[in-house]
Amino acid sequence: MIEIRPISEDDGYTAVEELQRQVWQMSDREIIPGRMMHALQKNGACLLGAYDGPRLIGFVLGIIGTVEGLHDRIDQVAAARLQLYSAIMGVHPDYQNQAVGYRLKLAQREFALRIGVRLISWTVDPLESRNARLNFSKLGAVCHLYWRDFHGVMTGINAGLPSDRFQVHWWITSQRVKRRVEKPRRSLPFRAFFDGGAVLVNESGPGASGLLQPPDQFTVSDGPLLLVEIPANIQTMKRQAMPLAQQWRSHTRALFEHYFGQGYLVTDFVHQPQEGTAGRSFYLLTQQEGGFED
Repeated sequence: MIEIRPISEDDGYTAVEELQRQVWQMSDREIIPGRMMHALQKNGACLLGAYDGPRLIGFVLGIIGTVEGLHDRIDQVAAARLQLYSAIMGVHPDYQNQAVGYRLKLAQREFALRIGVRLISWTVDPLESRNARLNFSKLGAVCHLYWRDFHGVMTGINAGLPSDRFQVHWWITSQRVKRRVEKPRRSLPFRAFFDGGAVLVNESGPGASGLLQPPDQFTVSDGPLLLVEIPANIQTMKRQAMPLAQQWRSHTRALFEHYFGQGYLVTDFVHQPQEGTAGRSFYLLTQQEGGFED
């Protein structure tokens, strides 16, 4: 039985270093040292592990920070701008797709609620379909910020792909989030979005390689609901056709920067299974007037 609990024992900090190697094939230079995680935890950070018996099979690290840009008053005390920034989360490959990441995020939410912080944020690759389903469909997070090349030059399988990221906001006390996590729902069928008036702004199709090809241009729309397609499995695309993955990065960068600049935000995600394929994956963008907390 998998248990979520704080990482506290001495060997736990060594185990979290090894887990980073197993999840991301990180070099020693790239790994967050266990001693640093220990120091952060002793000073208010949230460091939680997922354990299968004595074995650490997942972890999440969140640090206390402040939000810039959501409040304009420079005289406002720091407490009014507090957030928990979720710096890193990983699950061992043998335990992925078993809701371990979901349980770690819920435990992180409980930590934030206990200390009185109502916002958790993190960065995520906009092209990662699996992460998008967790963040937007299951957790109820939203996004209206796009960062170009957030981590700079990447190595390994990501070499050559700009490290663009969404900044995800998870307003954990909002009614939206409470509905998602307290009464988990089934994902809406793809057809339901079209029936609700959503407009697909980047009609895509298979290219010569059989992999999904983005259109040359996206559609400019001012409709209240928009759908944006991304590859259902960007990891496969990176291994088989990195130039196509780069094309998707450029396409979605321009698209999201345009629509975020027009006041849209990501509010949901839907995956449409297709027999014999990885299926198709779509973000839902919604026009938002005013704040982003509900």
